[in-house]
Amino acid sequence: MPSFTLPRAARIARITRTHKVALAVLAAAGATTGLAATAAPSNAAATAAHAPAAVKPVNANGMPAKADSAKVERPVAASVADRIKVTAVAKQGHTAEQAASRSADRPAAPKKYTDNLDGWIRQSLDIMKSKGIPGSYEGLHRNIMRESSGNPNAVNGWDVNAQNGIPSKGLLQVIQPTFETYHVAGTADKLTDPVANITAAANYAAHRYGSIDNVNSAY
Repeated sequence: MPSFTLPRAARIARITRTHKVALAVLAAAGATTGLAATAAPSNAAATAAHAPAAVKPVNANGMPAKADSAKVERPVAASVADRIKVTAVAKQGHTAEQAASRSADRPAAPKKYTDNLDGWIRQSLDIMKSKGIPGSYEGLHRNIMRESSGNPNAVNGWDVNAQNGIPSKGLLQVIQPTFETYHVAGTADKLTDPVANITAAANYAAHRYGSIDNVNSAY
């Protein structure tokens, strides 16, 4: 069969039509791709959309289970307990302060002494200390034992004072005029009272000898 060749102008026209059809096809394909990209959700959105829904717990009857009230109420209960503890501690502190205040306002109980030679000497020493009268337990006890052997009612009926009608009396053998001159306020106004006798004698000795501790014989 004899070959047939299209003229050059016909071939160019045919190629041009083919090229236009191809471009139109490509353009249509591009538009379709763009529409698909716009309409398709993002990966994250797609993942979220297809993620399984959270499963809510149910009870034995198939009803939604209630939240653990103990877990919810525990912090509240702990908070209330803490406030109660703080309040209790504050009340205890206030009570302690009130007790301390009452103790401070309450007058001190008077010191007690035994009703014997030891107690008389100790009471006299406390009075002497408050009045600034010198003397020690040893000095008082030594002179008392020499003068009266510890007898608060001892009376000397033979010395010069007795002969003059003013006998020495008491633990430290004090005559009445000396007692009245050196009597210490706060003690009994009686010559033979043990504490009054000791304290007056110590006061006299302090003026005469510097201290009862310096007396070692009749004075």
